[in-house]
Amino acid sequence: MGKRHRILSFLVCIALITAFLGCASTPTREGTGEYVDDSAITAKVKAAILNEPSLKVFQINVETFKGEVQLSGFVDSARSVSKAGEVARGVSGVKSVRNNLIVK
Repeated sequence: MGKRHRILSFLVCIALITAFLGCASTPTREGTGEYVDDSAITAKVKAAILNEPSLKVFQINVETFKGEVQLSGFVDSARSVSKAGEVARGVSGVKSVRNNLIVK
């Protein structure tokens, strides 16, 4: 029974290590926790943009990866580009903003 117990313990340890590494992030892939955090940040930024009257009428796309928010889409003025960036930066959890909005 002792040998079987050690083999079973070893297999459980290997399974736990594999599961842990499977959830770890890499520079190009998020871990599970980071994905959930980024999804929450994206939702908060979208809500903040919709709550800003001067931006409400535009289709602004928001994507987040490891706390970096990327804004894309079309707006009508440079002021709208700046305002969208300000709004996104004001959301908690946002580390940086890549503003790729285009004035149309």
